Amino acid sequence: MYLKRLRTLRSSAGLKQTEIANILGIQQTVYSRYERGFQTIPLHFLVKLADFYNTSTDYLLNRTNKKNPY
Repeated sequence: MYLKRLRTLRSSAGLKQTEIANILGIQQTVYSRYERGFQTIPLHFLVKLADFYNTSTDYLLNRTNKKNPY
């Protein structure tokens, strides 16, 4: 699954893939695969990223266009 919004949110925050990978406790190459859709992101990482970006998992998964639905 290609998660374009992960890249958009990361870039907007001025962060590098390495920084997000460190937050998740994984290697940068693994995180890169998540962003490009070459590897499915585990649910617990998706939830952690939604919390980090103060958004919902639905937004990350393109199920809604409301970035801050809370």
